Amino acid sequence: MSAEKTNFHATAVVVGQTGLLFVGPSGSGKSELAFSVMTEAERCGLETALVADDQVFMTYRDGLVIAERPDTIEGLLELRGSGIISIKSVASAAMHYAITSLASPENPRLPPENEILELPGGGQLPLLRIPRDSIMPYGKFAALAQNLFVTKGM
Repeated sequence: MSAEKTNFHATAVVVGQTGLLFVGPSGSGKSELAFSVMTEAERCGLETALVADDQVFMTYRDGLVIAERPDTIEGLLELRGSGIISIKSVASAAMHYAITSLASPENPRLPPENEILELPGGGQLPLLRIPRDSIMPYGKFAALAQNLFVTKGM
């Protein structure tokens, strides 16, 4: 991924100073999962903001994967079947993790170790799996949050 923008089908949010890129095919629940994670993070006292929903401009600069929103969708997030909502947003942010709600084809009990999402143009992010059909996806998020949202001198 170069300094040139690549339009990527995803939802990008920031929790604290950690950027999360929700990925998967259309209809897989990216926006809903992102919104749920934001809601749970705020309940836990963390600040959140949307970068972009559905269309995310991705660049790779200075060793960071950067997500940027198109101005036309500023602060808008679609909750399938419920409508489009307006929420707090930022114009761009560094992304640190990719999250998918899809189980791997083998459906293992544990996800592969050190799984990586290769982004168009050469960037990559560690990939985390939070199944949507789980009884407690937010509990899984809370457990992951203990490791994800530690401020590391950013």
